[in-house]
Amino acid sequence: MTLYPAIDLKDAKAVRLTKGMMDSAKIYSDEPWLLVKKFEEMGAEWVHLVDLNGAFAGEPKNLEQIIKIRQNCNVKLELGGGIRDEKTIQKMLEIGIDRIILGSIAVKNPQFVRDMASKYPIVVGIDAIDGYVAVEGWGELSSMRATDLAKEFADAGVEAIICTDVGKDGTLGGVNVEFTLDIARASGVSTIASGGVKDASDIEALIATNEIDGVIIGKAYYEGTLDLAKMFSLLN
Repeated sequence: MTLYPAIDLKDAKAVRLTKGMMDSAKIYSDEPWLLVKKFEEMGAEWVHLVDLNGAFAGEPKNLEQIIKIRQNCNVKLELGGGIRDEKTIQKMLEIGIDRIILGSIAVKNPQFVRDMASKYPIVVGIDAIDGYVAVEGWGELSSMRATDLAKEFADAGVEAIICTDVGKDGTLGGVNVEFTLDIARASGVSTIASGGVKDASDIEALIATNEIDGVIIGKAYYEGTLDLAKMFSLLN
């Protein structure tokens, strides 16, 4: 089980949202790179970055902070938010991002994702509200079921699928294990759980499935309901 501490970037600050609502942003740091450094010192192999401004704008907006993180930290970085074309993918990889998360574009143009996955390290982000895929920074709900989208990428060569239950995200309400399992089984691809993680019991429940490979940890760390350093020491 790989733990992915998460940093959401909004207006150059590290924040967390509740259920994806931008006006719910709570600021946790004015210097996101210092948080990443802290995760690195705890034993993190990966850090999960989301450019929230970019997700709504359709293009990266927190580049200065992303570059600062890369220059000061040695963990592997995955980045999502507003990455919708090959030129942007190439730019992010040149900056030193280790893999790219494609979300909204995966719904609108799955063939693009397949094409990119044949050349670059790509992760698909599937965000769902009541089982249906949410796009454009979760501002729109599509008519596609999340499991149907997952099936689209069963043989696409993507490195992983990150599945987020938007209704759980940022709530500390407990991870949606069944939803994550549905995505893992529909796709057959390495699957990372996201949304609602509260404490060690959530991580234990995911490990117990033997079918889920990773989990994204956000508010549980920031609000102190999960001892992340202890979790890394147990798993590493």
